[in-house]
Amino acid sequence: MPEGPEVDTDKLDETIHEEAERKGGRLLKGIALTTALLAAMASIAALRAGATVNEALVLKTESARLQVQVSNEWAYYQAKSIKAAVQEASRSAWLAAGKTPPPEHADALKRYAAEEDEIKKEAEAKEKERDLKSLEGDHLMHRHHEFAQSVAIFQVAIALGAVAALTRVRLIWLASLVLGVVGAVFFALA
Repeated sequence: MPEGPEVDTDKLDETIHEEAERKGGRLLKGIALTTALLAAMASIAALRAGATVNEALVLKTESARLQVQVSNEWAYYQAKSIKAAVQEASRSAWLAAGKTPPPEHADALKRYAAEEDEIKKEAEAKEKERDLKSLEGDHLMHRHHEFAQSVAIFQVAIALGAVAALTRVRLIWLASLVLGVVGAVFFALA
């Protein structure tokens, strides 16, 4: 009994591939390749965005910690100033009474003045350090925003690539490529 008609599947397979190639197979391969590259670039940009924001947050936290230390230094400075004012008031009371103030008053006033100068220098140094950390954190936040913008642009380019693959419209793919270049420029500037 015969098994049935024999069909040349090799010829059919070749015809299917030629038809797919003619109807956009090369376009689809190009879209897939560029979309994959855009996705890789978007991943790198997202990693850089995350790294810069983390570093910025660390610097901002350090700046806040330094602000606490600055506040403590200025409070200590004020305490020394109050002690000096109390000593001066006590000295004035002695003088008002027509008596000579004990020598400890003059020694304490000199010591408090010297301590105030040292505390003031320390507070001002910490303020400078705080300001530098804060500025560096601000700069990194700005860079983070640039990286984040490049990620957003890459994502739109990838979405356009998907639309181009579905519709097989070369113009949409070209728009995807243009956006990919814009995203790369934002990434490079960041």
